[in-house]
Amino acid sequence: MAKKDVPPRWDRKMQQRLARGEAAALGELYDRFASLVHGLAHRVLGDEHAADSITREVFTQVWEHPDAYDPRQGPLRSWVAALTHRLAVQRLRATETAALTAGDIGSAEAAQAAEELERKVRRASVAARADYIVHSMPTPLRVALELAYFQRRDYRQTAVDLGVTEDEARRRLRLGLQLLSTAHDAGTPPRYGGGA
Repeated sequence: MAKKDVPPRWDRKMQQRLARGEAAALGELYDRFASLVHGLAHRVLGDEHAADSITREVFTQVWEHPDAYDPRQGPLRSWVAALTHRLAVQRLRATETAALTAGDIGSAEAAQAAEELERKVRRASVAARADYIVHSMPTPLRVALELAYFQRRDYRQTAVDLGVTEDEARRRLRLGLQLLSTAHDAGTPPRYGGGA
């Protein structure tokens, strides 16, 4: 196995600890990834209670099926994000489909509603992937983007704020934006090691 294909030691150890049924491992995993899971679920579902429910469901599945994660396939963080996304989209589709079924609409309206649901799922998936990418990117890139976006800094001001050269500030902003632009391409958080 090539050096870059070797999963992080923490990921391998965590998977092994979960497989042995160590409750402390679940607590550690929760502490590390709960905000990621809840944030992605909330981004897809747009509902705090539903995001709480998905968060519980994700960690329940991880606890009950730790062998579903294969450390050789990529980071545990990506696997947890993909699981969260899948469960949140399933919940969104089920909720919206139930609402359509409960309503008294014709077939043309049902087809239009189904198309709108798919557009909603795609938008939520892109937003969730963008959140995942931003939170997963290296800190220097994320900080540069946050300065540029939230504080409306140009690359010169960003360079001064970060104490780096203007060329370095431009490089960080360019790389951060390139990573972020991939959110629209795939539409879902990466399955294992792909993407961010």
